[in-house]
Amino acid sequence: MAPLENTVALVTGASSGIGAATARRLAAEGATVALAARRRDRLDELAATIRSDGGTALALPTDVTQQRQAIDAVERTVAELGRLDTLVNNAGVMLLGPALGTPTEEWDRMVALNVQGQLYITHAALPHLVRSAENSPRRVADLVTISSTAGRVARAGASVYALTKFGVAAFSESLRQELIGQRVRVSVVEPGTVDTELASHLRDGIQQAAQSQVESIEPLRPDDIADAIAYIVTRDRRVAVNELLVRAAEQTW
Repeated sequence: MAPLENTVALVTGASSGIGAATARRLAAEGATVALAARRRDRLDELAATIRSDGGTALALPTDVTQQRQAIDAVERTVAELGRLDTLVNNAGVMLLGPALGTPTEEWDRMVALNVQGQLYITHAALPHLVRSAENSPRRVADLVTISSTAGRVARAGASVYALTKFGVAAFSESLRQELIGQRVRVSVVEPGTVDTELASHLRDGIQQAAQSQVESIEPLRPDDIADAIAYIVTRDRRVAVNELLVRAAEQTW
């Protein structure tokens, strides 16, 4: 029996990178997966891939920065798939650059997605996670949030990005303490440099500077982070991996 058989996982930011890799990996571990992101075509393609590999997937075009859409994603997951055992908060954006001269619209985007979006979907999911921990054979549920090394080390040019990642770490730690009695495990995964689309959202000039900082580093792959997430959520209920830092081997910060 696969470790996550008869469980349901909802993954945000599932249209690419870490989210897509995580959805594929959780499906391989036996979970039915709900895929939430804004790009419907990418979600449909991923869902088809998971089904062709023998899994079950539900595509949910969702902008988690809109509270109603975040709630609907959770409600559709439970209504159509029957339950919710695992939430992976992966949706996020990284917009770097010195505070002096940065358009505040970039800060608004990061706070909206990296913080507010996670709050919306977490709030909607918590009652279902608690219920699943009570009545599932595994007697445990998981809430996993993807943070960053920027949630541990603040660096020049990443002030608001670091603010959002430090913030979700604090939120997660508080939730961890609140939910221990309900057997909902709360975990934070902090990836270092990963080969994803994140840097493609940076402004010209900023993007070049960011790429020059990491050009000598062989980056992690999305599957490396998916491995870490799978490790967390497949542990026996007596084991809680609350924080996992995964750096590229040559990364110093």
